[in-house]
Parts: sequence; structure tokens; C-alpha cells
Amino acid sequence: MLVLDLAGVADRQSFMDRCIADLRLPDWFGRNWDALADCLTDLSWWPAEPGGRELRVRNWQDCAASMPREWRIIKEILRDAEVFWRHTDAELFIILEDS
Repeated sequence: MLVLDLAGVADRQSFMDRCIADLRLPDWFGRNWDALADCLTDLSWWPAEPGGRELRVRNWQDCAASMPREWRIIKEILRDAEVFWRHTDAELFIILEDS
């Protein structure tokens, strides 16, 4: 399981910084939306876990409120990644935790 803690994230740059730190993204991560989508559909950097991979997103509410346009993009990328891995032996579960 990985945890993406968005406490204090209020812009795209700090979001990308947090993704790098919390998710331990590979060196080839390009710090943009397409690169994030690529990382989440090529999970070679994240070892498989029994029962699938789980990504928990914490403290997302303030981030969503402070950057609503970007938050829509983030949610779309997360949803698309979850759908991409659905019904595979390496399923990805993304959980937006309530505070």
C-alpha cells in the first residue's frame, strides 16, 4: 500500500512534489499530468502486492478546494488508472480517505 498525503498541497507544483516523495515515482517521471498517467499505467516501479496494489489519498479536501480545475484532472487520472488495471492480476485500488 502507498499513501499520498495531500496536506498542505495547494498548487500543481506542490502536488507533483508530493507524488514524487510519497509514491517514490521513478526517475523518468516528467512532473506533468501525462507523466503521472503514464506512471499509473506502467507500475513497473511499484512491486506487485498480494490482492492488488492500493493507493490511499489522504487530506485531499483542501487540495481539491484550492485547485478545483487541477483536482478534476487528478481525479480523472486516478479513475483512468484504476479502470486500466481492473480485472487484471495486478489490480489497482485507489481510495480517497475522508478526514
